[in-house]
Amino acid sequence: MDTNTSVHWHGIFQTRTNWADGVPSVTQCPIKPQRSFLYRFNVGQTGTHWYHSHYGIQYCDGLRGPLIIYDPNDPHKGLYDVDDDRTVVTLSDWYHVAGPILGNIFGNVVANSTLINGRGRYPGGPAVPLAVINVRRGLRYRFRVISMSCDPWFNFTIDGHRMTIIEADGSEVQPVQVDSIPIFAGQRYSVVVTANQPIGNYWIRSSTPAQNPSFTGGVNSAILRYAEAPNSEPTSSPGPYQLAFDEGKLHPLINPAAPGRPGIGNADGNIRLAASLNTSTRLFEINGVPFNDPPTPVLLQILSGNLHPAQLLPSGSIYELPPNKVVELSFPNNGFLPGGPHPIHLHGHEFSVVRVSGSNTPNFVNPVRRDVVSMGSASSDNVTIRFRTDNPGPWIIHCHIDWHLHHGFAVVMAESTAQASRLPVPVDWRQLCN
Repeated sequence: MDTNTSVHWHGIFQTRTNWADGVPSVTQCPIKPQRSFLYRFNVGQTGTHWYHSHYGIQYCDGLRGPLIIYDPNDPHKGLYDVDDDRTVVTLSDWYHVAGPILGNIFGNVVANSTLINGRGRYPGGPAVPLAVINVRRGLRYRFRVISMSCDPWFNFTIDGHRMTIIEADGSEVQPVQVDSIPIFAGQRYSVVVTANQPIGNYWIRSSTPAQNPSFTGGVNSAILRYAEAPNSEPTSSPGPYQLAFDEGKLHPLINPAAPGRPGIGNADGNIRLAASLNTSTRLFEINGVPFNDPPTPVLLQILSGNLHPAQLLPSGSIYELPPNKVVELSFPNNGFLPGGPHPIHLHGHEFSVVRVSGSNTPNFVNPVRRDVVSMGSASSDNVTIRFRTDNPGPWIIHCHIDWHLHHGFAVVMAESTAQASRLPVPVDWRQLCN
């Protein structure tokens, strides 16, 4: 490549390998042009994940892809017959202008196309071939749906077919049947779809309600094709839509309780992260501070002996978390934050969403666990998450709309800094900063 880069392994906790998280200015210096760097780490996880560049807004230009870790002991294995590379479904946005140019726009950026498995059309453009997912009538398929979006959220449906959700962001959930799924940037779902309709072709739809909800001419679409069906585009109709998605109805299959003492504000540490847009600078801020890339990665600062937030840069964007404590983060929505709903991603952890958007009722008994959650769009929303500080290192938490991260929507959780300062790092990692 002729530009700097890095790779983040989205959904991978990087336990004891914070240096491999792939975030320039936080966990590494970028990989310079014509140089190489080997990410080598152990993964004690399974599930549906993905990888993407975390340098600038590079993944908007296509440096992104699925990362699937299969579980030979999957507790849901009896619910499906087929789960392989043919049933991975990626959703992404595509732009006819390069990301670095779009990244300088302080305002709404609209994608030209929605891509499903890398293929898509745009209004007024050519009728290029669409992605086709082949099925055989009578079989049950585990579709691993991944939003690799740079910006928009998608409403994912398959004409005439219901979906049973069994996984959210790499975490197994109790099965829930739905007709449609709103999926935000960075999120993943595994759904079981039974090929039980008459042999034919059916539209797979991934609309962007906030940008282009149309399906005219095959935009925002792919094809579900039954074996022995003609090689033609579908004529199916949307729906039926009878089973609405409700994030609050997703419950973990194993160890469902949220960590810590029940009750909002009853964690060991409680932090309110209020996002806003500074109309003068046009930068996003959290608690009044925009995130600015420090000259030295936060991890390198910690390894150099700077262990306290007052010593760490960028000033005002570092929150120190002590080890082995339960932390509660809340994201109040004042209803005036533009560009939402904002999907919030915490690196290094999955978290319990003890209060989901659209609800003021907390759940500490069996809240969904995931690593990306929508802040919601109502002024009454105050999405709240909990996690345990059992993974030392600096972990960025940010809006996964990449334009917004580029414009300051992030902070860093400096977790267990004394322990993090003693973690080993590879020699070639240090050489990245030379």
